[in-house]
Amino acid sequence: MLWLILEASAAFFIFVFIVWWTMFSGRKPDQRPPVNQQTSKSDKELH
Repeated sequence: MLWLILEASAAFFIFVFIVWWTMFSGRKPDQRPPVNQQTSKSDKELH
């Protein structure tokens, strides 16, 4: 029974670590997403 609890808690902590890692490893603030040229043309036509 103790082995089952240890294994379940290890799986839970691994899951939480993966979720935490993916939440905070995104794009850096100084990086901008690529600009789509079609979007910029339509924006210029609207203004």
